[in-house]
Amino acid sequence: MKYHSLRSAFSLVELSIVLVILGLLVGGVLSGQSLIRAAELRAVSTEYSRWVTATQTFRDKYFALPGDMTNATNFWTAAHATPATCLTTVGTGTQTCNGDGDGSLDWGTTGNERSEWYMFWQHLANAGLIEGSYSGQSGAGDYDDTSAANAPKSKLNNSLWFVANDATSGGAMFPAAVARHNFRIGGLNPGHWPAGLILKPEELWNIDTKLDDGKPGLGVITSYLGAYVGAPNCTTTAVASTSLYNLSHGSNACGGFFGTGF
Repeated sequence: MKYHSLRSAFSLVELSIVLVILGLLVGGVLSGQSLIRAAELRAVSTEYSRWVTATQTFRDKYFALPGDMTNATNFWTAAHATPATCLTTVGTGTQTCNGDGDGSLDWGTTGNERSEWYMFWQHLANAGLIEGSYSGQSGAGDYDDTSAANAPKSKLNNSLWFVANDATSGGAMFPAAVARHNFRIGGLNPGHWPAGLILKPEELWNIDTKLDDGKPGLGVITSYLGAYVGAPNCTTTAVASTSLYNLSHGSNACGGFFGTGF
């Protein structure tokens, strides 16, 4: 009896079909990742608009800036009866503390200045103007450095929002145009506020161009300038009037600063 041996290898046609299928799968994965990232970037613009609207609505209703209002405990009760102790006490439910009422979310570590940065989100949530529940307290070392416990998490992967007033800061880190309150988006940065570089220059340029002027040192939306050691690849120079986004840099190199109007 004569036996026919089985073929032990693929034909060229079969190999071609396999390669085509693999190519389609890889292309589909990459395309899916691109679509997810695009959706995340669109969410940044939506979230920013939400914070601005919520803050304006809060001011119209309570005649104060969230986090800075002096009578917050009249509405939501106090985390502690002693003001100084209240600022280091995490309340239950909507319990909170009062701000100093100077119209500014100040930079500083004394009194209740920095606490206002975190009570800002807590007051907005207590008023039902944003989703979530926030402690109103800073993280370790007076910073928010661990989670979304006291600042909103963005749909942009691994990032948080933050609010501050940079009227007293300057230099290469912040353009002169950002000498005001601003919202920021950045990645978790242990031991500091959310300042991790989370956006590619092209991505922030795209957001800036759609919502503002496309210039990192001017307008409502800005970023780190080139001389800042923490983000040397985001922009081309440290001169606010001439700086451009470093579009040829393909890695995450930027954090965004979004003007608030207050």
